[in-house]
Order: sequence, then C-alpha cells, then structure tokens
Amino acid sequence: MKQSLQLKVGQQLTMTPQLQQAIRLLQLSTLDLQQEIQSALDSNPLLEVDEDGPDNSDAAERQSENNAENNTLSETETAKAKTESEATSPDSDSEWAERSDIPEDLPVDSQWDDVFQSSGPATGSTPADDGEFSADYRHGSSDSLQDHLRWQLNLSRLSELDLQIADAIVDAIDEKGRLTISPEDVVDAINHEDVEIEEVTAVLHLVQQLDPPGVGGRDLQECLTIQLRQLDPETPFLDEAMLIVTQYMAQLGNRDYNQIMRRCRIKEDQLRDVLRLIQSLNPTPGDSIGSDDTEYVVPDVFVSKKEGRWLVELNPDIAPKIQINARYAALAKQSKNSSDNDYIRDNLQEARWFIKSLQSRNETLMKVASKIVEYQRGFLEYGEEAMKPLVLHDIADAVGMHESTISRVTTQKYMHTPRGIFELKYFFSSHVSTDTGGECSSTAIRALIKKLIAAENPRKPLSDSKITELLAEQGIKVARRTIAKYRESLVIPPSNERKRLV
Repeated sequence: MKQSLQLKVGQQLTMTPQLQQAIRLLQLSTLDLQQEIQSALDSNPLLEVDEDGPDNSDAAERQSENNAENNTLSETETAKAKTESEATSPDSDSEWAERSDIPEDLPVDSQWDDVFQSSGPATGSTPADDGEFSADYRHGSSDSLQDHLRWQLNLSRLSELDLQIADAIVDAIDEKGRLTISPEDVVDAINHEDVEIEEVTAVLHLVQQLDPPGVGGRDLQECLTIQLRQLDPETPFLDEAMLIVTQYMAQLGNRDYNQIMRRCRIKEDQLRDVLRLIQSLNPTPGDSIGSDDTEYVVPDVFVSKKEGRWLVELNPDIAPKIQINARYAALAKQSKNSSDNDYIRDNLQEARWFIKSLQSRNETLMKVASKIVEYQRGFLEYGEEAMKPLVLHDIADAVGMHESTISRVTTQKYMHTPRGIFELKYFFSSHVSTDTGGECSSTAIRALIKKLIAAENPRKPLSDSKITELLAEQGIKVARRTIAKYRESLVIPPSNERKRLV
C-alpha cells in the first residue's frame, strides 16, 4: 500500500456561529424573541434600543467611523465603557439619571427603602388604596378550589376532629370538583381511633353543601343529584329530573328517550322540559373556581385587504428596534491593541451578527407569509371550505428555501387575518382527490363535515356513512373511516351520542 498526497476540490456546508444564531432566532416564538433581544441588550454594550425610528445601525456605524478619525479617546475612557457595559440596560440607566430625589451622600447605616420609594408617598408596607392597582392585585392570582372550600369550612363550627376529616376530604377533591376517594379511605387516612365511617359520611354531606354546587360528588350521577337537591322545591319538573338522574342515568347517557318516557310515564314535551333542567346543571363544578389567567397570542404578521389586494405586514410591536451605539463603536477604530479595545471589537462584531440575524428572520418570515397568503387567497375570501391543499414543499420551492427552514418559520408564528388569528402551520394540509381530477384540502373537508352536522336533524343525526355519501354527491371521495377521523379531530361525538330532543 503506497502512501500519496492528493488534492480534492469540494464544497462543504459549515455551521458557523453566525449561521447557528440565525437558525436559532428563526425558530423562536414572539415571546422567546423578545427575551432573546433583551438578553442581548443587557450583555452587549454596543446594542441599544432605537427610540427615534427604524433600524439605522448602518448610519450609526458610519458616524462611528467619522468620530474615530477626528477623536482619539484615552484608555481610561475605554475602560469606563467596559465598566458601563456591566451595568443595567440603557433604558434603566436613563430612567435612573432622571431621578432627582436621591441624595448624593448617604449615611452608612441607611436603608434603600428609607431613601427611595418606587411610587408616590408611602404609608408603610401596605399597598396604596388605588382603584386600578387594587383590581390588578385582586385578580393577580386566583385561589384554588381547595382554598375556596377551606375558607368556607373555617366559617363553620366544627370540632377539631371533624375539621381534620373535612380537610382530608377537601384534599381528595380534584380540579373538576369530584371526590377521588371513598369514605373508607378517609378513615384509613385519618388513622384515629375515634373516627367512624358514619362521622366521615356526615362531614362529607357537609362538604357537599358548600359552594360551588355539586362539589364533592364521587361521580357524575352524585354530582347532579347534589345540585338538584339544592334547587328550590317548587322548581318545575324537579321530581322527574331527580328520578331520571338517580334511576335512569344509563338510559339518559345512551339517549334512550323512549324507554325513559315509558318508565317514568311522561310525554315527550314533558321530557324535553326535564332535559332542559338537567342540562342547566354543571357536570364539573370545580372548573368555575381557580381558573387560570387568559393567555393572549401576539400575531407576527398582519393580513388586510386594501383596494382589492391582500397586503402582508410584519407586526412592528413584537420586538424593539435595536441599533449599534455610535459612541462605543468609535472605540473599536482605535489602533491601540489593548484588552479593552479587543473587548469592544468583539462585542461590535457580535452586535452586527445579531442585527443581521434579526433582519434575515424578518425577511424570511415576510417571504413565507406572503406566499401563504398568495396560495390561500380563497380561504381569506370565502372561509375554510375554500382552503387549498398545501405542503411545506410547495412553499419551499416558491421561496427557494429548504423545507426545514419553512418548518422553523411556521412554528409558533401567528397570522392575524380578517377571519381570526391562525398559526402559520394551520394553512398547511393534505389533499383528497375529487371526481373531476382536482384536489380538496383536508381542512376544507373538516369544514364541510362541521357544516353538515350543524344543519342535521337532532332527532336523526347523520352517521359517518351518510356524511360520506353527501360528500360523494359533491364530488369528494372520502372513506368512512376518514370521516370518523376528521370528526374526532373536531371533537364531535358519533351520531348515537348526538341524538337529542332539545
């Protein structure tokens, strides 16, 4: 085997740090991007928020070059710039400088709260009695269901042992308001010689009378029974509703209305009123207590129709405009080779990479969103039924990018349209063939299924086979099992569970 040297010419893609940063920023959501920008502002002294207008980092760099030719700063100023980089962000620095109520000389044993107050005159540690603040303070955090029940139990006159039993019962109630253990399990959990099953049952009945109505029920039947017992005895059809819930719950679940009418000896119009009363009850009473705060989606792209044309615009409020600090950038033009100058040069290069990556992210997002709007113009005009089949490969070919890049752009990015806010991935769907040789989007088929079920006769709901026949009449070939899959994705029950009288 003879050893030899050979030269080969080839191309190889290298993941440089700049490329890795651009890819990472591309797949970040709006919230994550804001946090990333804030982190860059805090760590890099060359970056600052542009309060005047659009991003003019190039102008800042040109100004820094002119300043570098005319001004030569000393090394002490360079060290000062490095020290300032370790302080807080520029916004907080300017706000701090505007404070005039902080004395220059402070006593050695002074406390921060003695000198500086965050908002107005304070009268102690109690929050100010302001209407807006009080509302935010009250709704800032919601009590859990257990806290709500214990607050009511503290108002009751219970012995120490009964309070201990009630506390064990409350701990066993889940977020829906259902009791997850039996009274026997409560006796074992208390492990007290004076605790008997009858006493646990009595305390359980007390807990079941608390707010919200129906809490503490061990199943749906007991939950509804508790709520019916708390209604006014003069409520119309209360006795019939109690009879159906306690004895014919299985028939009610199967919607066997004929058998219910025969056994309860009531007519159809009477059964309709009884079902209205039962449907007014809450099967999950715990959901009304301790609900989570609402989370809002911030759209990345706005789509609007002006003068007959659909326009796509980036949301200018999702991220602050940043630029390069001209004063600090001028330090990088000095000829002195000191550690401070190296520090400034490294941060200047990182700032340029970061701004360029942000611009690349916005340009890519704009290209992809524009192509999606171009493909799905029918959806914007007429709704889900006009949605066209679309896959990542179609957009990738249109914009000249890889499918993985399109996948990153469309993940956790939202588009605001006249029909609502949708994730970019919502506009991608598979296709189903039609009799005319065309293609129909799976999203459009789901919309048709939803429309057919909404218009069906509740006494005779449409089966999956019947929906298949109705779609076939419109030229759409879909198997029955596909209809069942789409119906389940829409959280629509089967036909036997949709049958109702009211």
